[in-house]
Amino acid sequence: MHSSKIVSVVTGGAGFLGSHLCDRLLSEGHHVVCIDNLITGDTANIAHLFGNERFQFVKHDVTNYIFIDGPVHNVLHFASPASPIDYLKLPIQTLKVGSLGTHKALGLAMEKKARFLIASTSEVYGDPLVHPQPESYWGNVNPIGSRGVYDEAKRFSEAMTMAYQRYHGVETRIVRIFNTYGPRMRINDGRAIPAFMSQALRGEDITVFGDGSQTRSVCYVSDLIDGIHRLLMSDILDPVNIGNPDEIPMLQLAKEILQLTGSKSKIIFKDLPEDDPKIRQPDISKARKYLGWEAKVNRMEGLKMTLEYFRKKILSSDSST
Repeated sequence: MHSSKIVSVVTGGAGFLGSHLCDRLLSEGHHVVCIDNLITGDTANIAHLFGNERFQFVKHDVTNYIFIDGPVHNVLHFASPASPIDYLKLPIQTLKVGSLGTHKALGLAMEKKARFLIASTSEVYGDPLVHPQPESYWGNVNPIGSRGVYDEAKRFSEAMTMAYQRYHGVETRIVRIFNTYGPRMRINDGRAIPAFMSQALRGEDITVFGDGSQTRSVCYVSDLIDGIHRLLMSDILDPVNIGNPDEIPMLQLAKEILQLTGSKSKIIFKDLPEDDPKIRQPDISKARKYLGWEAKVNRMEGLKMTLEYFRKKILSSDSST
């Protein structure tokens, strides 16, 4: 074992984004330590890596002290429930992983003199009054609303990250992730694309909240991971939005998925959840300028690849019941 090897620790590495990040870092030649307590992560997402000698999985709750033997070069903190269904069901765990988990992950980075990257979110902007949302926007967040457990956990984790950078000199990066989709999303995680796809594939009614005019900007996972990797390798200390500015109303997205599946499902409408943002679009001028990054995968192409994954997943889950 020679000292030129790069060791990267990914917390939440068995999750949707974390597992794709592990893949990318391994493809770049890193040794990857994936830490996950599996409350929303799934070993199925990383099963293909278990034979890889440069990959190690540690089942651990990162709100407790993180011990890693030997050198570490990068710590990427991706551990957190991330969909409304999860964080409404796990409100205290969500707050703890954003606060205590970020503290422990930063402590590891400081001890190892490693670079630290935190997965923040477009939710720090809340229900935005500025559109599209630039990194300089401070947001419009309800700290005591039901979504506050996620929004404020991420806002706090950004503050903690900046404090470690300013006070302890830790080399930090902050990525603000906008809506992302792709293989390895959970069928029942409550987000629009998995919900619409699984409902269409099963011939169930497709549920659209409100009148479906609220928008999201959806980015295919490989594009997002590329942006994150570029940010990790850059020297930008301030937050950077990574997302696809391709903004779409939810009703239109439901119709596109319906058409793609050829399903006979009907679209039905339900009440809009509390504090649900009406609009969402990243201003990615900073990522374009400093990282040379923008999304490449168009929506139809991305939806097809995602649908393929869900089709297999639903076939196997329906045949096993």
